[in-house]
Amino acid sequence: MKIGFITPEYPHPKVKHAAGLGTSIKNLAVALEQQGHDVYVFVYAQEKAETFVEDGISFHLIPDLSYKVAKWYQYRKYIQHTVQAIVTKEQIEILEVPDWTGISAFMKFSVPVVMRFHGSDTYFCHIEGRQQKFKNKLFESLAVKSAQAYIAPTQYAGDVSSQLFQIKNKEVRTIHYGLALEQFVNDTPEVYETGLVLYIGTIIRKKGVLELPEIFKRVQQQHPTARLVLVGSDAPDLQTRQASTWELLSSQLTSELKANVSYLGKVPYQKVQELIQKAHVCVFPTYAETLGMVTIESMAMQKPVVNSNIGWAQELMEDGKSGYLVHPSNHTTYADRIINLLNNKELCREIGAEALRFVSTKFDIKKQVAKNIQFYEEQIGTRA
Repeated sequence: MKIGFITPEYPHPKVKHAAGLGTSIKNLAVALEQQGHDVYVFVYAQEKAETFVEDGISFHLIPDLSYKVAKWYQYRKYIQHTVQAIVTKEQIEILEVPDWTGISAFMKFSVPVVMRFHGSDTYFCHIEGRQQKFKNKLFESLAVKSAQAYIAPTQYAGDVSSQLFQIKNKEVRTIHYGLALEQFVNDTPEVYETGLVLYIGTIIRKKGVLELPEIFKRVQQQHPTARLVLVGSDAPDLQTRQASTWELLSSQLTSELKANVSYLGKVPYQKVQELIQKAHVCVFPTYAETLGMVTIESMAMQKPVVNSNIGWAQELMEDGKSGYLVHPSNHTTYADRIINLLNNKELCREIGAEALRFVSTKFDIKKQVAKNIQFYEEQIGTRA
């Protein structure tokens, strides 16, 4: 098959932005190429137009453009024309688009379009109880309606998205994100920096980071030398309208806590694995997610994880066996789970081993790529 992906991000030095969405696409694109399929990645909103082939994958960077009026429409049509020209030239058979911002609204292609529910603004506003802008809901609704088929990384994300967009008479297929497990090997899980509690992700309210000061305060009462390290891009806080969520978080830290809390900002993707390797415990107290790539990456590296217990998270691990699931607002219980792990090296080893087993069963890219291939073939067959 010849498969194209339209995306706003991808982990590559030439691409402006990369996060969980881009990582999941890369894992799948690489696995598809290794299976003998031709893969084309179209990354929009880039600094300049560029085309190149790397590791068998064809990349087409689509520049961001300015328009005097109606950029929301004209830029989408520009992306459409750019992609369709390559679809025609290369005889691409199917395209995959993300749900975020409804980028594929107003676009029409000559091949089937599959939408993957990585997490729309509609979804996140619903989960967080936020008011959504009308235009965002409109664009995403139009994009959803124009897709032929749908995939979600968790059953929860698929069910909620299906309800929000009133998808009827069409299945939302659950296909988990996949990991290339050979890239997340930790041969010495018993070696780590004692007391290092690690958070990786965007510094934003919906990720639960503003719960960390209260949680870590309780941890420090039992472990005065414990350290909390946060990694990820800072973001504005929509609720308070402050420009920096990190500054908001930092303002909640006592002077004693500040001495043991570090924010490293955004780090290169390769550096993330090094930090996970060093961590004693990884924490992800998020309120809004569809799956959470860095959670399963940490589990693959045999790290004990204390995660949110909301919806999608219950599909990532078995509570008390391959990790811990706790509501982010339950500061005492969340801290207790971290403290239990800091106190018990054998418990860390057991949970880490079970985490790897769980991820190997549920998220191995070699298993997930086969499910994606089957789904793509079904859509191409239906269209034919």
